[in-house]
Amino acid sequence: MKSSEPKILIIYTGGTIGMVEDHHSKTLKPFDFNEVNKELPELKKIKCQIDAVSFKKPIDSSNVSPKIWEKIGDYIFENYDKYDGFVVLHGTDTMSYSASALSFMFQNLNKPIIFTGSQLPIGMVRTDGKENLITAIEIASTKRDNVSLVQEVAIYFEYQLYRANRTTKISSEHFEAFKSYNFPSLAEAGIDINYNINSLYRPKKNRLSYLKGFDSRILIIVFFPGISEKNVKNQLENTSAKVIILMTYGSGNIPLSDQIMKLIKRHTSRGVVFLNVSQCKVGRVEQQKYETGKQLYSSGVIGVGDMTLEAVITKSMLYLHRYKNQEELFKKEFLTEKAGEFSI
Repeated sequence: MKSSEPKILIIYTGGTIGMVEDHHSKTLKPFDFNEVNKELPELKKIKCQIDAVSFKKPIDSSNVSPKIWEKIGDYIFENYDKYDGFVVLHGTDTMSYSASALSFMFQNLNKPIIFTGSQLPIGMVRTDGKENLITAIEIASTKRDNVSLVQEVAIYFEYQLYRANRTTKISSEHFEAFKSYNFPSLAEAGIDINYNINSLYRPKKNRLSYLKGFDSRILIIVFFPGISEKNVKNQLENTSAKVIILMTYGSGNIPLSDQIMKLIKRHTSRGVVFLNVSQCKVGRVEQQKYETGKQLYSSGVIGVGDMTLEAVITKSMLYLHRYKNQEELFKKEFLTEKAGEFSI
């Protein structure tokens, strides 16, 4: 290969995609991504150089933690100047969380970090893994005028490229496993890969910023018809959480309750931050629209607009770590758009 060809690093963390059939036992075994060019000869048609690294102990994505996000981030940061793009292979269950976390950890990217995986192992006849991997690599290696076309963290899955922090997993059985409800796809793969140029994120500054450290002191309260004030009170008074996410109805509403409002005000006065996230997948939180939303707003609750729950959680954890016991600084940074995670 020519030295001028883009260099891509594949990082295999675990997940369904990394399994192939053993020709002797006919059972599934881990795929050797160091032999990726041998196993997938189609990759030779892509004009790029490919290297691969794997976790020594690949993980089930349901076991993902912030430490894993930092491990992935460190792989990328340590090799950032050596490669033109990165493809992260990850289990689908928590891919949106991990990819969202990376989008906040790496700010002002000038090259792509593409997450992908599969619903069926790459060693199965009807796998979606081959197409997902091949196209993710092609996207990661694509340049225009010697500049990476995609300069953000994204998820490629089933012919669609999505902004990572706008995605949610929607299916455990269909190949179309992810959706970006409130933001258009960045590209669609068919005979050609058609990019939505106007939707691609561009860094605000030239200098890469890599942030690490997460604080998991977060509580989620899901509202439902019939939820008792006692239930909410017990959750609020028996937690050490510094950020409490309220999963509300519609545009950001909860049942009218003087007791719940008093509890929220009491905790905000103690430095706890409340975030209002709608249970709806489409649309945005607008706390000034209805009376209950207005009461939440006047109690100090922050509406998150059209952010996904995955983005809210990961962004909160990152900035909670950076601004321990500094709720006003936390609020300021949380409400500042970092990687296209909400519509302005």
